[in-house]
Formats: sequence, structure tokens, C-alpha cells
Amino acid sequence: MTPPAALGLNKGCSVEALTVPARQVHLAVMAAFTGTGRAPARGELERTARAHGADPAAVLAELAARDVIAFGADGEIRAAYPFSPVPTGIQVRWAGGPPTYAMCAIDALGVSAMLGRPVTITAAEPGTGRMVTVHAHRDHARWNPRRAVVFVGETDDPGCLSVDRTCGYINFFTSARAARAWAGHHPAITGRVLNQAQALREGVAEFGALLQTRDGTTPP
Repeated sequence: MTPPAALGLNKGCSVEALTVPARQVHLAVMAAFTGTGRAPARGELERTARAHGADPAAVLAELAARDVIAFGADGEIRAAYPFSPVPTGIQVRWAGGPPTYAMCAIDALGVSAMLGRPVTITAAEPGTGRMVTVHAHRDHARWNPRRAVVFVGETDDPGCLSVDRTCGYINFFTSARAARAWAGHHPAITGRVLNQAQALREGVAEFGALLQTRDGTTPP
């Protein structure tokens, strides 16, 4: 399977294409997650859009259409890549920050480059619950166990958003053998195993520049 960035799933590219009001709302969402570990309510997003002279409905529709943020039937955030508003099997922590949850393994591996600080990722292997720990700092990482890998999978429905098509199927495994065993029991999911260097490279490529503005700076 082609790596996620090559499939056009790169969230950094999607963010670059946002209009200014949508970008400001996106930055506000990222600030909420990095500051509190929680998603802002829809009303907060609407107020931010209005503050930038835009129609809230149009701004939120743009974010959803770009698959930068996914909304549930209740209108609230259900995915703000790389962050999840609800607990997942992948937690990301950094010094001085709140505990957060990543949508998938690749998302988690991109958080350090996105924030410019070291993070610790702890993940439960699907099916067994065995733990994988990654200490990441930008494009460097230490993995435990040493044979840990990432399986990158997806469903056969290309029309689905990332949250439905791929996020639940991109996970850390304690070994390539464990990943292949899991895949063998889930034939409806297609994918391949990425080694540590490949997986980290994907995460950095996907999210490393996510918070950078058009002038190349990163908001505080």
C-alpha cells in the first residue's frame, strides 16, 4: 500500500489550502487541544469564525470538506488530526502539557515535530494490549520494544473521511510478526507494515508544518 502522504492524506497540505478565517479556527482548535487536551465546543468555533468576519457555517463546512476537522452528527468535533477528543489506544504526553490522545500512530509520531518539543507516546497493541512506548523528538525517536512497527491500514471505501477510513487501522505493534498476524485476522483491512524510520518520516511529513502560518512562523 502507498504511504499515507502519497495518497493525498497529508493534513499539512490541506491546512495550507484553507481560507484565512478557516485557518484561524483551525489554529484555535489546535491551541485548545495543546492547552487543555480537550476539544473546543462548536459555539467557540462559531465565535472565532465571526471574529474574523466569516460565516461560521461556511468555515466549518470548509474544514470538514478539507478533512482537517471531522464533526459528528451533533456538530461537535470528533477528530482534529492529530488529536482525538475521546480516549484512543494511543496517548501522547509532553512536559508541561495535558495528556492528549492521537487519532492514529502516524498522527502521534507527528506531534513532536508539530510542537517542536519532545513527546512520549504510549500505545496498546490491538488485540493483545501489549504496550509500545516511543520517545520522539522531531525526526528522532527511541522505541520500546526495539522491534516495534506501525501497521498502516485502510478500508475499501475511498469516499470516507480519514477518521472512518484509516484512523482506526493505523496502529503500533510490538513486531512486524504481530502486525501481520492482526492483519490476517482482519481481511477487510488492506495495508502494510512500516518500519520505525518509515513511520516516523510519515508522521513528520504529515504534521511537522501543521501549525506554521503562511509566512513560515509558528504561533506561540
